[in-house]
Amino acid sequence: MRVAVFVWIAVAAWPRVAGVGSTHEANPGGIDLLLDAIARVESHNNPSVKGDGGKAAGAYQIHRAYWADGTRFLGVDWDYEQAADQTKAREVVKAYLLHYGPGCSLLEMARIHNGGPNGHRKQSTLAYACRVATLLGDVSQ
Repeated sequence: MRVAVFVWIAVAAWPRVAGVGSTHEANPGGIDLLLDAIARVESHNNPSVKGDGGKAAGAYQIHRAYWADGTRFLGVDWDYEQAADQTKAREVVKAYLLHYGPGCSLLEMARIHNGGPNGHRKQSTLAYACRVATLLGDVSQ
């Protein structure tokens, strides 16, 4: 019952927190704040964390397929072990989100980070976006 109530509240509040109509392009500095918020939600900004049973690495908790996409978009040949390098990981996450999230709000981009290229359409990513939204405050609007 608690989950149902939380999801209902999240959906009811979504137009206010998602910055409907406010895209990354409308708030270009917001992407850096989004990346900071994602690292805090994922790992408390700890680059040595391994999550999802060892399948996710670094402060952003990046999986191999995500890393492969992001490095391809950047045009670099970085080994997955470098996901613990916060500078490189941040570049990979930014490239991934900008590739899969054109025209998306910052919170939709957070959902893409959490749920893959179509994560912004998955109900399962709403709670994650709410966690990111608490860190972003009004930046996403």
